Amino acid sequence: MKVKVINIIQPEQIRSLQFQLIELLGACINEGASLGFYAPADAKRLTSYWQGVEASVAQKKRSLYAIFHDDMLIASVQLVPCQKQNGQHRAEVEKLVVHPQVQRQGLARKLMAALEADALQQGIKLLFLDTQTGDKSELFYQALGYSKSGEIPKFVTDSNGTFSSTSYYYKLL
Repeated sequence: MKVKVINIIQPEQIRSLQFQLIELLGACINEGASLGFYAPADAKRLTSYWQGVEASVAQKKRSLYAIFHDDMLIASVQLVPCQKQNGQHRAEVEKLVVHPQVQRQGLARKLMAALEADALQQGIKLLFLDTQTGDKSELFYQALGYSKSGEIPKFVTDSNGTFSSTSYYYKLL
C-alpha cells in the first residue's frame, strides 16, 4: 500500500479533516481500543475532542502526525510536549490509532518513527505513554524499545463499569 506520512498537521487542516478524524478514532473505539471513550463512539464527544486538539495544535502545545492513503486519513498519533520549565525534555505520546481495516501493515511503526524523529529535532529526549494493561499495544511499544515503568490498577473503566489497569511506558531517545 502506497501511503503518505504527514509529519505535522496544521490547525486549519484539522478542521478540514475533522470528519475523517472522528471516523478514524470512532472506528478504533468501536473495535475495542481503550482511547478514553466508550463504545459505541459518540460523534458529539469525538467532535469536541478534536476541536480541543485543534486548539492545542494552534497553541503549539501538541503536534499531530498522520498517514493518508489516496487522501483518506488512515492513521494518526499525537506528541504533547511537557509545558513545565523543568520538563521541556519530555513529551507524551497520545492516541496512536490505525484504522482497523489497515492494521498490521507497519503504519503505526511509520508514525512512531516520524514522531520520534520530530521529537529529537525539538530537543525532546524522553517519551512516555500509557496503554491499557494486557492490550496488544503493549507488545508493540515493547518492540519499539519502550520500557514498562509500572501500572496503576483500576485506572479506567469500560462502558459496563469494569475496571482495567493502565501500564506506563517510556523511551529515552
